[in-house]
Amino acid sequence: MQQLFIELMGLLLSAVILVWMFKRLGLPPILAYLATGLLAGPHGFAWLANGHEMHGIAELGIVFLLFSLGLEFSLPRLIAMRNIVFGVGLLQVVLTSAVFFLLLWGFAFDALSAFAIATLMALSSTAVVVKCLKDTGQLQKRRGQLAVGVLLFQDLAVVPLLITIPLLASDTEQSLTYSLAMALAKGAVVCTLLWAIGKWCLPRIFNEVARMRNEELFVLTTLLVTLFAGGLTYWFGLSMALGAFLAGMMLGESQYRHQLESDIRPFRDILMGLFFVTVGMQLDLAYVLTHAHIIFAALAVLMLSKLVLLAGIAQLMGERKSDALSAGLMLCQMGEFGFVLVALAGNQGIFAGELASFLIALGVFSMAITPYLIEHSPKWVHHLFRASTEAPERIECVDKSLSEHVIICGYGRVGQNIGRFLSSEALPFVAIELDPYLVQQGRNSGYHAMFGDVTQKSILERAGTAQARLVVITFTDLSKVQMVAEVVKQVAPQVNILARMPDDAHLDELKESGVSEVVPESLEASLMLSSHVLFMSGVPMKRIIRRVSQERENRYSLLHSYYISDEAPHRDENTERLEYLHVFALADNAYAVGKTIAELNLQARRVSIAALRRQGREIEAPSIETSLQGHDVLVLKGKPRRVERCERFLLNGGS
Repeated sequence: MQQLFIELMGLLLSAVILVWMFKRLGLPPILAYLATGLLAGPHGFAWLANGHEMHGIAELGIVFLLFSLGLEFSLPRLIAMRNIVFGVGLLQVVLTSAVFFLLLWGFAFDALSAFAIATLMALSSTAVVVKCLKDTGQLQKRRGQLAVGVLLFQDLAVVPLLITIPLLASDTEQSLTYSLAMALAKGAVVCTLLWAIGKWCLPRIFNEVARMRNEELFVLTTLLVTLFAGGLTYWFGLSMALGAFLAGMMLGESQYRHQLESDIRPFRDILMGLFFVTVGMQLDLAYVLTHAHIIFAALAVLMLSKLVLLAGIAQLMGERKSDALSAGLMLCQMGEFGFVLVALAGNQGIFAGELASFLIALGVFSMAITPYLIEHSPKWVHHLFRASTEAPERIECVDKSLSEHVIICGYGRVGQNIGRFLSSEALPFVAIELDPYLVQQGRNSGYHAMFGDVTQKSILERAGTAQARLVVITFTDLSKVQMVAEVVKQVAPQVNILARMPDDAHLDELKESGVSEVVPESLEASLMLSSHVLFMSGVPMKRIIRRVSQERENRYSLLHSYYISDEAPHRDENTERLEYLHVFALADNAYAVGKTIAELNLQARRVSIAALRRQGREIEAPSIETSLQGHDVLVLKGKPRRVERCERFLLNGGS
């Protein structure tokens, strides 16, 4: 027990330090977990003696991840994705396996080894890809759904592979056809059983639990349902992750969906981190250093081949070139089930130990590269296809006589409201939208609405961007907003661009991309809420309008600074660009006591004193001649790291 406690403490300490370091360097946390496993594993410092037991626990992270994914996909939505799952997914697994089989056979591998290696190389990492898609906000994009659809089929394909490989390696006369038929029958039974439980039992269970108004009971029930579904499919010889996905999908349409996802998140994130640690433990660093040239050459062949094959298959099945290539970049790695198949083939005597080490190294490095590929794939694909004329044939040019009009990029709720206001003032506009239903509704209302991708140069040209007065971008996806702005500036450098963003964290980046004005939603919401508060508190409307107008004229100067919690959910590297207010109390023996604000020269540190509270009285914007006293409470204004350094200076002096 004491040994296990020491191991866990060492593991947590390493993970915390490495995740912090990697985040500071702007690298994904997944790489930090892999590095932690490398250090802790048998090929590193080897302080973990219970690696196999931890791997079993860590696999629950995939179970919780697939449950969360299931909540995003209702049964009707999955049926609607059948062409992706059983079309693109099936072709990807079959063709990728066939290509690698022929390639390996040509390199003198025996048929059984070539088959085992080819099939595990055809699989991709559900754990890495889904987590990165969630983190980058691409899960609901078409490219994200395409990747997830293929991953779902791959997870289904693991089951027959787990049956086939041992049978091919054994000398028994058991029929392969019979074994696969039994596996399919079991799969049908367990899926039907879970569907029935999800439809008739789970809603009643959660309704009853919700009536109890006990948060602990709700969390325990969520954990029980997830593990029960995973255990049921595991008992039938299928993967636990598949059962968890089905359970999540059954609950995806319930009113408890968001609460379920919130409850499962802490367990999912911790166990997923542990899973990646156990993956890193399998990497033999000495072997990698000895065979680095072979490993990285094979890595390039693996990822490039999978990218080209999947992109080609997806495009053949009717997907847009950009989405097909993005999905190829997302799924060009080996997957976690590949490690399972490597272990299985090793136990069956198919692989030698050195080949297993080679495949594990290939898998770990391909998974390590994936977060970077997923994060940057939208921008790369955009630059690759920026000159493309790819556009649906049904897009027609707007009236060429139209000029001084407004182009609305995105005709969702925000775009429609902008259109109504423009129409009420008889100002012409053209709305561009990728949802054909919204386009048709706009046309039925008598507006200029056209189907198209606003990141395509040809679409903006057809919308008459060169003659437009203004381009309004109504969505908040940063990378896509930047893409649109860059393309607009290519078509019409003189046109003003107005964009909306959740906050002003990326203001400089957007300005560099060509955006003329940015409307930060959080600041505008603050203004509106403040104006309502003032009005309901008896302040005259005329004075409120004047205050709000002044704030807008000053570009939200008062609202740029605010107090932030240490537990703020969105505190990341982007927040370092914003200025915050921070309360700081001066001790009696502090360096700054007895000195004036002018003597301290805080401007050189790019920090200011927004207010000073002394003996219960607040002084806003104190003069530079104000002398600081012990027990003064200062409200410092500046960027987080500068404020931290300023605090140390006020306390201890020095540089």
